[in-house]
Amino acid sequence: MKKEQRLAHEILEQIGGKDNIRSLAHCMTRVRLSLRDNTKANITSLKNIDGVMGVIEDDTLQIVVGPGTVNKVADEMSKVTGLKIGEAADDCEPGFSEKAEQTKAGIKKKNNSPVKNLLRKIGSIFIPLIPGLVASGIINGAANFAKNAGVDPTTTWMQILLLIGGAVFGSLAILVGWNTAKEFGGTPVLGAIAGIILFNPALVDIQLFGEALVPGRGGLFGVMFAAWLMAVVEKQIRKGMPNSIDIIFTPLFTLLIVGTLSLVVIQPVAGILSDGITSAIKSILDVGGIVAGALLAGFFLPLVMVGLHHGLTPIHMELINSLGSTPLLPVLAMAGAGQVGAAIAIFAKTKNKRLRNIIKGGLPVGFLGIGEPLLYGVTLPLGRPFITACLGAAVGGAFQAVMKTAAGGIGVSGLSLTPLIVDNKYVMYLLGILIAYIAGFIFTYLFGFKEEMADNI
Repeated sequence: MKKEQRLAHEILEQIGGKDNIRSLAHCMTRVRLSLRDNTKANITSLKNIDGVMGVIEDDTLQIVVGPGTVNKVADEMSKVTGLKIGEAADDCEPGFSEKAEQTKAGIKKKNNSPVKNLLRKIGSIFIPLIPGLVASGIINGAANFAKNAGVDPTTTWMQILLLIGGAVFGSLAILVGWNTAKEFGGTPVLGAIAGIILFNPALVDIQLFGEALVPGRGGLFGVMFAAWLMAVVEKQIRKGMPNSIDIIFTPLFTLLIVGTLSLVVIQPVAGILSDGITSAIKSILDVGGIVAGALLAGFFLPLVMVGLHHGLTPIHMELINSLGSTPLLPVLAMAGAGQVGAAIAIFAKTKNKRLRNIIKGGLPVGFLGIGEPLLYGVTLPLGRPFITACLGAAVGGAFQAVMKTAAGGIGVSGLSLTPLIVDNKYVMYLLGILIAYIAGFIFTYLFGFKEEMADNI
């Protein structure tokens, strides 16, 4: 039996069997399960499965198994359970046990706050888009790197690369609108239309209150709000609409109402919001400099820890839309670099074979900017190394802020972000990564790890 098959079957054993799963999904590193009865999941045993790097209890049960592996494990679980990835099971039973419901409610209450809920929702909108954003970003970055090196951008192969690399970004508003409406229980195509309306080039020919409309004003913030409003209005209209004419008049009235509001209200308000956010972040980095960079990078790992880091994606995209690049991304990327340095220090000090194997498995993807395997498998379970990793990240973030590095696209961080760095500051970015590696190593080697910490790994 292959490693991924073994992992899938052992996970199923510890979560109460295949019949205890309501829905199955995955992101870049985590299998995400919604269970019928949360009390049947043995969290301690799950964490002890060879290959499981961490377990997060949230609205869904998230099991970290690492990039590449997660796709194969999810596919195997899909075969065993008969559930398609992203599909929810039909429930024939009238309800679940009272204890299970209380447990689920307790988990939601523990993880419930307006900010966390907002970031979690935004993350759910962007997580399905990340593979495309990463692939397109790297292609676009490599093509622009070649262009900066003197390659003629009018050659056919360069035009093809630039077309492929920029394709997803040209239609991003449509994809975000679709996912937003879907996330809030609306009809996805209505959300997609919200994105089309707000980014339509024909807006320049329309004047409201004496001023021409601007395509894309308000960015993805406007799209998300308009698509959310589509879902809300659609539900309200449907309540009073006869079933016989629902398919015609519910989407018609929804589109007319929200489409008009999108141009008259949502776009101007979202424009003010997006301008404020981008100006504030730029000012923080310009004025705060070394201190701002250190604080932003040092406190980013806790966001990754609770899975809320994807909620910042629209901010990066708006910075790119407004400024041409995001100075925030290289700073935050140092969080993963500090963790890599911490993991190398632990590897150098420990004699624990299991811990060393986890580090060997997590380091390659850690260098490439995927930090969850090291986070959930090494630094977080050990405790103190998580703090020293954050300190290493802070040093790297301070350097990136002082050097004013910025990325022209969205991608995974670490070394993989290098082609996306603008203004030919590739060396500065790589030097910042090296500084974060070294700082994370020194802090962890001297203060962050003792051998007895590995006893329970």
